Amino acid sequence: MYRYLLCFVLFAFGFAACRRANETHSTPQPVKTAQAQRADFLDRDFAGMATADDAVNMAFKIAGQVAGVDVSKGDYVRRGELLARLDSRDVELQVAADRAQYERARLQFERVSRLLEHNAVSQQEYESAESSLVQARSTYENSKDLLEQTTLRAPFAGVIERTYVDTYQRVTAGQTILRLVNPISTTVEFTMPESSLWLLSDSLTSFVVRFDNYPNVRFKARLDTYAKTASDASGFPVSLKIDKAAIVGYNISPGMTCQITMRAADERRSDVTIPLSAVYAPSQGGTYVWVVNSDDCVEQKMVVLGSILGRDRVVITSGLEAGERIVVAGVYRLQQGEKVKILNR
Repeated sequence: MYRYLLCFVLFAFGFAACRRANETHSTPQPVKTAQAQRADFLDRDFAGMATADDAVNMAFKIAGQVAGVDVSKGDYVRRGELLARLDSRDVELQVAADRAQYERARLQFERVSRLLEHNAVSQQEYESAESSLVQARSTYENSKDLLEQTTLRAPFAGVIERTYVDTYQRVTAGQTILRLVNPISTTVEFTMPESSLWLLSDSLTSFVVRFDNYPNVRFKARLDTYAKTASDASGFPVSLKIDKAAIVGYNISPGMTCQITMRAADERRSDVTIPLSAVYAPSQGGTYVWVVNSDDCVEQKMVVLGSILGRDRVVITSGLEAGERIVVAGVYRLQQGEKVKILNR
């Protein structure tokens, strides 16, 4: 009696399982599809960083003692604003002495010029007075220029990135006093491997930049400069420019990280490429794709894979033609001849 009851229970469970299986297969599987494409274009991704459009290390042209640093790290300054000063007392004394010498030479030259008109002095005396005047004027103007060099003024509007000296510190000519940086950046730099360097000379190559702070915004960029030599094995430096009108409303500052997508014409234009997610590799071996026919039923096709292209595509060397519609999501849930429901038709 117990054995009959057990058989009945197993039969009931088996019947229910078969019924559920039949109901499952009668409902079309939801999938996403895409078309096999020719390798006309290829996207390559690079990690990059925004760099300053304008950046300069400010320094005095003469040595001296720092009288004051009028800015601090992080301060925003306008063009022409005073940044730092040297003690100018010695230079001011020199300017006064050179000005007096210049005035004496000017008066002497004017006197000799009047005398020459009456033939009271020789031409040689006149030329000597003129030479003394030119020399005195040059010395005086050089002194005035040195006086101007005792102050540092901002050559453009920007932010003080760092200061390197303190008040009353003695500095040498050319020693860095502070660094001024333009806070608005339209320049992006990254490194490129040697194998892709030839693509930069192709007029069809284009660039799109996505900053980590603005992941959903794509900024078009153009090639600015690139070096044909590299100092190390990290790659060749490439610089891009983003149009200023495109970054209005966005805070793009030097140091911000980004991803650069370079779209270039591929040399293997006759090859067929598909997304990697379309490849079906069952445990028994082989590589396949599911091709969707006109009745929205799937057919398994064996393919031969080639090299990986870009971020998420692979070359198909045989087994598939360009234009065929294939399943790209849900490949491991399908069976031969099964009806599917295309979600992205």
